[in-house]
Amino acid sequence: MTSPAVTVRGDASLAWAAGAMARHQVKRLPVVDERGMLKGVVSRGDLLKVFLRSAEDIARDVRENVVARPFPGAWRSVEVDVEEGVVTLSGLLGDRSLVPVADRLVRSVEGVVEVRFELTPNRV
Repeated sequence: MTSPAVTVRGDASLAWAAGAMARHQVKRLPVVDERGMLKGVVSRGDLLKVFLRSAEDIARDVRENVVARPFPGAWRSVEVDVEEGVVTLSGLLGDRSLVPVADRLVRSVEGVVEVRFELTPNRV
C-alpha cells in the first residue's frame, strides 16, 4: 500500500478515479467522504463495468434523461445513435444554444466515452 494513501471522494467522476489509479499505479482506491472517513473501496473492475453497458442501454438513458426531460420541445426531431460508447445526436434542432448543455448531460451518462453532434438548424 502507498503512503500516504491515495483516496478518492465519493463525488469524484469515474474519469478522475481512473486517472488517479493510473497516475499512482494502484489497483484500488479507498472512497472517502468530505471529512476523510472511509466509505468504501473502488477497484479497476468497478470502473470498467461502466463501459460494458450495451449501446441500447446507453441510448435509452440519453433519450430519457437528456433528450426528453430537459429539452422536451426543442429535441423532437433529434435521433440518438450509440456505437461502442460513442453517442451521436443527429437531426433538426431549433435552438443551438442547447448543445453545450446537452454535451455535458450526455457525457454524464455511464458508459459514454465520446459525444458527436450532427445537428442542422430547424428553420421555420
